[in-house]
Amino acid sequence: MKILSAKDAKYGFGRLIDMARAEPVLVAKHGRPVVVVMAIEEYEKLMAGEGEGKDKDKKSMETRLTRPKDIAEK
Repeated sequence: MKILSAKDAKYGFGRLIDMARAEPVLVAKHGRPVVVVMAIEEYEKLMAGEGEGKDKDKKSMETRLTRPKDIAEK
């Protein structure tokens, strides 16, 4: 797993996305791990293994990822 500082992730967001599509990337702030960024396909694989309630969680995630019309048109 690759590691980026929060500063590098912020100023190199496009690079972070490219890296995360290949493998999960840990983002550290002040030397402590705070988040992991991963491709949606990897996230969906993780969610599929959650058992009961997975369809509800997936639907909820899809709802949150759907962009409002006014934002999508900008």
